[in-house]
Amino acid sequence: MQIFGHDWIESRSFYSISSEEEIKATPSNSLLQLQLLKKSLALAKHCQENGLQYVLEIESIEEAMFANLLGATYVLCEKELAKELMPIAQHYLFDTQILAVIEKSEIEEMAKAGVDGVLLRDS
Repeated sequence: MQIFGHDWIESRSFYSISSEEEIKATPSNSLLQLQLLKKSLALAKHCQENGLQYVLEIESIEEAMFANLLGATYVLCEKELAKELMPIAQHYLFDTQILAVIEKSEIEEMAKAGVDGVLLRDS
């Protein structure tokens, strides 16, 4: 399980972007964070075409399916959706990993649910 934003371990930073110009301003090999797919489709395609690693915020299973097809490194969602998505991602052999947005106290719950990783809310 990957854990982002915990003060006990070092983890990669997410760079929230909303334009190609903002991508150019991030350090090389950055992990780009895009908003919901309906707002970020062009950026997701740009990232896929240019081999850029990115995190896509999602709100549904359907969006997760498209995020995987668009080459997202991670999808970011609420914990209930993450738990629902894990068997689907495993069945379809997603390359995209599922990250749940949680509180520190919920790490164990997500580990037991087999979620790929977590992003702590207060990070």
